[in-house]
Amino acid sequence: MGDTPASGNTKSYYDCLDCPAYCCSVYERVQVTTRDVRRLAKHFGVTEDVATAKYTKMYEKDRVLRRKADPVFGQACQFLNPETRGCMIYHARPAVCRQYPDTKRCAYYDLLTFERQQQGDPKALPLVKITFRNGTR
Repeated sequence: MGDTPASGNTKSYYDCLDCPAYCCSVYERVQVTTRDVRRLAKHFGVTEDVATAKYTKMYEKDRVLRRKADPVFGQACQFLNPETRGCMIYHARPAVCRQYPDTKRCAYYDLLTFERQQQGDPKALPLVKITFRNGTR
């Protein structure tokens, strides 16, 4: 367990290294800013236009990261390594990813830990889908 980036030295009650990258999979729309696109372009050594076309798409009025098939959750961020479950562009990841999670607890990590203890299986993987109603995200 470590410190959360947004809260300085506040103790967190999760360890992202023990998680199968739930947040990279469940959130279908990871919004990217112009600065994020610049960071991606620099990381890959391409122009901002190329980075925009290759790594993002429009969803309604928002520019978001593209997704790809994922063997665990069905779909995930295109930059999620399916074997290691780690981010392949960690140092170039979008701001929203840098800030997440910004709380002391992660609900999925709590569920993951609980189910693994209940099942007596350190590899148990509860599959959960977040559904929004009334047009909210």
